[in-house]
Parts: sequence; C-alpha cells; structure tokens
Amino acid sequence: MPEVVPSFSNSVKLKYVKLGYQYLVNHILTFLLVPIMVGVTIEVLRLGPEELLRIWNSLHFDLLQILCSSFLIIFIATVYFMSKPRSIYLVDYSCYKAPVTCRVPFSTFMEHSRLILKDNPKSVEFQMRILERSGLGEETCLPPAIHYIPPTPTMEAARGEAEVVIFSAVDDLMKKTGLKPKDIDILIVNCSLFSPTPSLSAMVVNKYMLRSNIKSYNLSGMGCSAGLISIDLARDLLQVHPNSNALVVSTEIITPNYYKGSERAMLLPNCLFRMGGAAILLSSKRRDRYRAKYRLMHVVRTHKGADDKAFKCVFEQEDPQGKVGINLSKDLMVIAGEALKSNITTIGPLVLPASEQLLFLLTLISRKIFNPKLKPYIPDFKQAFEHFCIHAGGRAVIDELQKKLQLSAEHVEASRMTLHRFGNTSSSSLWYEMSYIEAKGRMKKGDRVWQIAFGSGFKCNSAVWKCNRTIKTPNDGPWQDCIDRYPVHIPEIVKL
Repeated sequence: MPEVVPSFSNSVKLKYVKLGYQYLVNHILTFLLVPIMVGVTIEVLRLGPEELLRIWNSLHFDLLQILCSSFLIIFIATVYFMSKPRSIYLVDYSCYKAPVTCRVPFSTFMEHSRLILKDNPKSVEFQMRILERSGLGEETCLPPAIHYIPPTPTMEAARGEAEVVIFSAVDDLMKKTGLKPKDIDILIVNCSLFSPTPSLSAMVVNKYMLRSNIKSYNLSGMGCSAGLISIDLARDLLQVHPNSNALVVSTEIITPNYYKGSERAMLLPNCLFRMGGAAILLSSKRRDRYRAKYRLMHVVRTHKGADDKAFKCVFEQEDPQGKVGINLSKDLMVIAGEALKSNITTIGPLVLPASEQLLFLLTLISRKIFNPKLKPYIPDFKQAFEHFCIHAGGRAVIDELQKKLQLSAEHVEASRMTLHRFGNTSSSSLWYEMSYIEAKGRMKKGDRVWQIAFGSGFKCNSAVWKCNRTIKTPNDGPWQDCIDRYPVHIPEIVKL
C-alpha cells in the first residue's frame, strides 16, 4: 500500500490553533481588563461632569485618615523596595584563546597516542574511534606540557598553564571594561582538578595586587558546572554587598590531569578536554545597567549526589597500575537526563509562559487521575528563550539535550560549533557559546539566554540571562578570525 502522506493543510491548521491558544492564555489578563476598562469609561461618560462633581463633594475626608493612609502607602512601598532583590548585571566577559602553537590536529593527537601507548594498540584504536565521533575539529588546543613525548605534567607546568589562561582572560576583560584592580570587591575562581597551595584565587590577588580586604573564594572539585556555581555565589555576595564588583574566573587546567594509562573509561577525557578559560565581571551598581550586556534573572542548581550512581558517574581514581585519571561511567547520560528533569521542573515555573504551564498542569492531573500511561507533556522552552547555551561536554550531551528539549539545529548551533572549535573547555564552555551568538550578530535587546551545565557530583545547573541592549558584532574575542567559516558541517564519523 502507498505510504499515507500527512495533510499539509491539517498541520498548518494545528500550528495556528496552538499559536492562537498561546496568545489567548498568555494575554488573558489583557482580555479580562480591557472590557472592564471599557465598561468603566462608558459609565463615567454616561454620568457626566456634574454628577461626578456631586459624588466627589459628597465624600468626606478626615485629616487623620489621610495621614494614616499616606503613611501606610509609604510604609508598604518602602518594605517592597527594600526586600526586592538587587539587580545583578553582567558588565562584560572575556574568553581565553590559545596560540596556534598549542593546536592539536587529529594526526598529531593520534601520533602521540601511538608513541605513548605503543604497548597497548587496543587503547590507541579506542581513542581513535572516540575522536572520530567526538565532534571536535582540527583547531582545538592542549597545553605545552602535553605536547611532549611522554607528557611532562609537572607542578611548574601546571602553574604556567594556569597563569597564561587566567591572566590572559583577566587582562582582556580589564582592557574591555576599563576595570582597575582596586575596583574589584569580590573574586571567585573555579577550577575543578587543579587546586595548588597557595590557591589560584591567591595567585590572581598576587598578580594584580588586589586590595587586602577583598573577599576571595577558590572553588575546586565541582566539575564542569562550577562556572554557574560561581555565578550563584557571586550573586549572593553582591546581594549583601551593594554597589560592588565581582570578578569570576572559570577554567580547567589540563596539564596535571592527562591520563597516561590504558583504562578505556579513563581515556575519554583525553579525547574531549581542551584548554580554555573565561573571566566575567558582575556588578550590583545601578549605574552599570546602562553599559552592562546582560542582567541575571535566575540561577537554579540541582544536586543528585545523594544517589551512589550519580555520585560516582564522574570519579577521579587510580587504575590498577596506579595511574590517576577521571573515570566516566556508562550511566552518565541517563544520570544527566534525570538531573536535567529535576532542574527543568524547578526552572519551568520561573520562566515558562502561562500557556505552557497550563498544558503541563493539565497533563499532570490527567496522568494522576485518569491515565498513568499518558505521555507526559514536555514544555516548549523555545517559548521562554531565544538562545540556548548547552555545556559542550561532548556530542552525546548536546544530542541528548536537543532531543529532550525538542530544540532545532539552530538552537544548539553555538554548542556544537564551540565543541568543534575549542573542544570541551569545562566550566568556561558556556562563555565561548555566548560569544559565538554575539559574534554572529544574533543577540538582541530583550533576548533571553538559558545556560545549562552538568558537573561531577552529579550536578545540573542553570542560569537565565536577559540581554540589556542589542550587542554589536565584536571585533575581538575567541571567534574573531574564524566566525565567517561557521557554522560548519560536522559528519557523524570523521575517518582518521
């Protein structure tokens, strides 16, 4: 029998029915208030000026009542404005771009793997298969210490990488914003796997000779979602310290964490993680709202660490030969899906329009009362956001979120292209994606951005930003010399 082709006219009708429903529900207050206002206006016109004047004169106001009412109004207004959270602004940010000398084409990576793992050809073959399907391109970068054969992950080399990445990003941010070291009130540095003494935050204080009373924090061991944890911490600190600036630095130092063993689950990070870092300037100063790029709307954090599988799905450990590496569990994507479900359940009511919340509620009630097997309704987050920055943790992560959130190829373009050009830069990847959207000239005033990141523990964190002003295509940044080439087609398998 010939295949039945769905009616185009029916699909178009269904589309317009859904659009009509969304418009009706999202503007229900307008539809209710307009008839009331029209009715009041008609009644006022019917009464006429003389009748209105007579009604006004019939009212008797006591001075004490007027004073009490005025005091009550002023008191309520004062309490409201004092209890209202301060607006937190993202003034600007900067991403580190590694020099071409650190570039690692596929051929170089595989040649080094063959020489380092010459006694274990199966591990070399496994890495080749991962790289072929990774979604990474030929321009990703690794630190100089990893280019040696064998790699030389010394403490000195790790500190050298940290200084180059962090100081380059902070210097660029200061140049863009005119920020002076004495203007920094709060400093937060997050780096998951490299935690030296003195800390990386102390290293920044020393380099820029920051004030002695600066509030500095160093976050470690919190995985790829630590960038949004830093943003959340900065937000809380800026709420209690008004008229302050917070400098947030997000990075991952690769040098000491290159795995030289042969365990497959621990070889995965070698194939995916690359150099990167970002510096972000946040402010609670009202005058900064005019020059700031974004305003922070929400931060939602989800932690699944109470479950043993979730806790151990990204785990630093020693292999049987005593070599330390990061073990990525086969259950990682399932656990990430569960964490995402919990996160969007919390963030949904904060951002979704009334039409989507109503559909979700009706479906939930139907499943509870009538049919438990009824398919749950997945809210359309495209109604709440114009841009999506999904952590570029790997091709599978982006594919899974695109499928679960029903996103188009354009919605995940920034994530895929960031993975292709820079690889998995851990907690800083979200800022490379934001920079990609800006470099393409797509960020307009009023646009809403959803940043989603996953990290060890296991955590799923979200941040929602609203664009303060239409952002002109920048003349600098990590995409400066290559944005015209993107987007590029990324094949399912790149034969090596």
